[in-house]
Amino acid sequence: MTNIIKSICPATGDVVWEGAAATPAEVHVAVSLARAAFTDWSLTSFDHRANIALAYAERIRAASETIALAISRDMGKPLWEARTEANAMANKVKVSIESYNERTPTRITDTTRLSHRPHGVMAVFGPFNFPGHLPNGHIIPSLLAGNTVVFKPSELTPQVAAIMAQCWTEAGLPEGVLNVIQGARETGAALLEANIDGLLFTGSATTGTFFHKHFAGRPDVILALEMGGNNPLIIQDPVDVDAASDLAFMSGFITAGQRCTCARRLILPTGKFGDNVIEALKAKIGNVKIGRWDVEDIFMGPVVSTGAAEAAVKFEAELLDKGAQSLTALERDDAFLRPGLIDVTGVNVADEELFAPFLQVIRVPNLEAAIVQANATRFGLASGLICDDVEVWDHARPRLRAGIVNWNKPTTGAASTLPFGGPGFSGNHRPAAYYAADYCAWPQSGQVVEKAVGPAMRGMK
Repeated sequence: MTNIIKSICPATGDVVWEGAAATPAEVHVAVSLARAAFTDWSLTSFDHRANIALAYAERIRAASETIALAISRDMGKPLWEARTEANAMANKVKVSIESYNERTPTRITDTTRLSHRPHGVMAVFGPFNFPGHLPNGHIIPSLLAGNTVVFKPSELTPQVAAIMAQCWTEAGLPEGVLNVIQGARETGAALLEANIDGLLFTGSATTGTFFHKHFAGRPDVILALEMGGNNPLIIQDPVDVDAASDLAFMSGFITAGQRCTCARRLILPTGKFGDNVIEALKAKIGNVKIGRWDVEDIFMGPVVSTGAAEAAVKFEAELLDKGAQSLTALERDDAFLRPGLIDVTGVNVADEELFAPFLQVIRVPNLEAAIVQANATRFGLASGLICDDVEVWDHARPRLRAGIVNWNKPTTGAASTLPFGGPGFSGNHRPAAYYAADYCAWPQSGQVVEKAVGPAMRGMK
């Protein structure tokens, strides 16, 4: 029996895509095609692969409006924001080429050689929040290194994958080098059991930890896991209250709180300054424009599904039951959520990543207590400090345990020329973005001379 998956636009409730999920047999066919294509692709020159990638970037630019529309309809992201994602997809190629040349160089001397070799067949699992940009950030470095790819997008956001595949085909990518399989849990499970050489994943800690356990004792399969965070944002006086609240608002609520770098915990000093930041933030929450992805001048759309909205409201209720104090309650209308703000100072809160526009406020007496609270998490993806005192920044930065530590910028700010990842349950120490080249190829070194000469040997007559 064919298993049909459907993408339902959370902003309208309309079915915007439906198709058959790949069966386990079809998954294994896709992996076999990738395996068959690997040798020829891996032996092409890097320049040839890079030229195809550059051609892909041009086709992505040409299809950018189609890509943005697919992203917005699948997950509800405002069209203006989906357009920035499409643009980032095209820009990823140039950065990835630079990264490959810097991170995985070929170096040849008279007697030594260092080069890098691809792993083989890479399985890429895509997330729903950036269904184009994030898997694109795995696929491009993988193909540049000479790997072949089997790509399973999130079943919640399936549309953009086919557009990406078509752009690669038009760019000249040989058949079998990139294979897209649609589906949910059963399809993903079949891909885990297939003959793959690497798994590249962006998603939740629960799923990433399952993958890590699944491949225990399998050093032959490389894993690159980016698993989100329970990210802290510290605000300290002196700083302009309105600027601080703007940065906190952006950190917590951009993309309806559905970025893995969104702030989840807002750490404020006790006293009048902290009170003023809260009041400014509450005012911004009351005035924010929320609506369908195709409405102009909105800041955010819905979360990805009504189920995700229900989970956020349930999480808020559980905190209230534990003694937390609501500052601005979540307001729900189907999948739409007006952001929530809650004071959890002194409350035993589960160390979980909630993918929703919801900030937990923690009040502290001083900077040292703020740093302790910031690091009180099993995650370590992103953190931020907002203050105007460079000495405070210099003190806090080396004490904050996170892969991304921003000063007077949103926690969601990340440069494509830098690594992306963090310690703890935020990943397995294989950061993506500029460092993706590191997990897409392995080094091959050797001593070399052109003419065979027997070595000098002792103890021989």
